[in-house]
Amino acid sequence: MKKTTNQLIKNAIGQLEGIERMMADKEDCFKVVIQMRAVKSALGNIMDKFIQENFVSCASFCKNKNEQEKMERLIHELLKK
Repeated sequence: MKKTTNQLIKNAIGQLEGIERMMADKEDCFKVVIQMRAVKSALGNIMDKFIQENFVSCASFCKNKNEQEKMERLIHELLKK
């Protein structure tokens, strides 16, 4: 089952709250950094999913074929890993 953007955002918020607790509890720095990297990755996934789900509305302002092609290239660049 694929997660919606909202579900992914809620998961990332939960991860951030976990990091906040870890820092308050003075957890091992290595563990905190690992969780921060996981959140960073999750945010990238959220951005990718949002762009994919909203491609048509993101590109709807394009007035001509040239602008549409530029938008397609921009989105392609945003989704590169």
